[in-house]
Amino acid sequence: MEEVQVEEEVKERLDLDKEKKLAELTKTAVSSVQHKLKTGSAMSDASIAKHQAAVDAVSAVLNDPSVSDDEKTMAQHYMDQLDLVKDKIDNGGAPMPWMDAYEVTATKMVTKQIPVPDGEPEPGTLAATVRKASRIQANLDPATGQTSWDGVTRASAKGTEYEIDMGDGWTAVYRPYKDNDPKNTEYSLRGQLEVHAPAGAGHGKDLVDRLEQLHLMNKPMTAAEGEWTYLSNNIQAQGLEGSAGMKAAMETAQGLQDLQVQEIVHQRMESLMGLDSDALQTAMKRIHLEASHKVLPMKVEVVRDAVAKASGFASGAELAASPGYEPTPSTSGKWLTWTRFDVTGKKAEIQNAFKGRSLTHNLNGGELASLLGTGVLASTEKRAVMGIGGGIGMSEQADKMTGGANSVFLRVKKTPSQPGGGRLIWDDPSVLMQRSDYYAYNGDHYGAINPAHHNYNAGAITRDPMKIAKFSGSSNEIMFRNGIDLLGAEAPSRIVCHTAAERSTILASLTSRGITTLGGKPVEDVLCTADDYDS
Repeated sequence: MEEVQVEEEVKERLDLDKEKKLAELTKTAVSSVQHKLKTGSAMSDASIAKHQAAVDAVSAVLNDPSVSDDEKTMAQHYMDQLDLVKDKIDNGGAPMPWMDAYEVTATKMVTKQIPVPDGEPEPGTLAATVRKASRIQANLDPATGQTSWDGVTRASAKGTEYEIDMGDGWTAVYRPYKDNDPKNTEYSLRGQLEVHAPAGAGHGKDLVDRLEQLHLMNKPMTAAEGEWTYLSNNIQAQGLEGSAGMKAAMETAQGLQDLQVQEIVHQRMESLMGLDSDALQTAMKRIHLEASHKVLPMKVEVVRDAVAKASGFASGAELAASPGYEPTPSTSGKWLTWTRFDVTGKKAEIQNAFKGRSLTHNLNGGELASLLGTGVLASTEKRAVMGIGGGIGMSEQADKMTGGANSVFLRVKKTPSQPGGGRLIWDDPSVLMQRSDYYAYNGDHYGAINPAHHNYNAGAITRDPMKIAKFSGSSNEIMFRNGIDLLGAEAPSRIVCHTAAERSTILASLTSRGITTLGGKPVEDVLCTADDYDS
């Protein structure tokens, strides 16, 4: 690839909008009122004041005779949004659609990466094309539950991706961190990789082999080696990154890998010296992968000791022998999840902390029968790959920018005695709180993990289950990565149907698929209706 200056049409906000912060003020008003609409709460004085502040700022622009026609159109765009907010303040109703900032199209000189003129990649690399980010546009057959994709059709997204030609009909699509500024691209796509095989089945083994082309480790891990992911997840989940000795342990682990590379190179020096530059680059990449694979058990031992000491154990061996230590992942839906030993080892304490409280998810408009047909409560990003159309989540577009689109959202609530229909309820939150991939806010932040987004709050985000158990905000949110398996060990304790007919339809569907229990309980005891709780 090479960098070139090209003229390109870009969308951007007007300078006056940025100066007066009209988009920010309007979005603040929308978000504040949206919280109340989602929870059914009464409008607060603070929400009304935020709306009025936005109206005052927008009105000042509309009433200024010196502004241009474009600027007046921009201000009217925000006033239309604020009129809708005012209607919701006065009358309530369903949540509002996500509000986009007003943007105009302008032609500018921008720097882009394009393939070099001769199209030949550098030795040891693959040919790539930079293009606008996109998603697979798949289709889900409701009758069979099967997802299919024609191999071509894609939906547009905000950001940049590389299309990489791997040869023989294989391609990869990667969204690089460097080229996707979190301020104006979809954060939930950053770092994601797709690998596309030629049409047809039976490419599994070849896929694994081809990961080496992308310089990714592709040898199967043993259980001991897989413990690395478990430890990494627990370090993040328990906030152990800054613990005494943790940084030194990570540096030691990296040093072990560097030494392993040197050792392999020394062993093979004679054969390496006979290679030309292209072959040498390829050989060195493979040596790095081999070293990473070989040294992983040693890295695990070093980091396990550090994690043990940071969490109150005398040694890594003592930690590994403790009852809550389970490095083997579980399958949830079609993805893997790892547990956290500070929860699995103290299940009774977690249950006591959540006493009288449950985790809940209220379907915004999706149907229970369709949801249970797929068997998973899936994130916005996972739904896109599954071929499930948009408009199901409360704030899908906003969540793509905050990073929340990679997770599903639950709430902590007082255990409902008279729940409405269309709800999933986990009366024993420890079932899900043992996972290591969740984070939470005691308020509605659109699941923000994007530090550049205005909804992100580093001081408010938490992964501590004991703090989450005490959440009091009516719009609190707990985000679980990828999704939740509704038909396996993570199944809810109650699935509240709208009507008896809906319950019968779901029950028949589950029975026909051989599903008789959910989370260890008979399906008949899990499926219920709102009428079952009438006083």
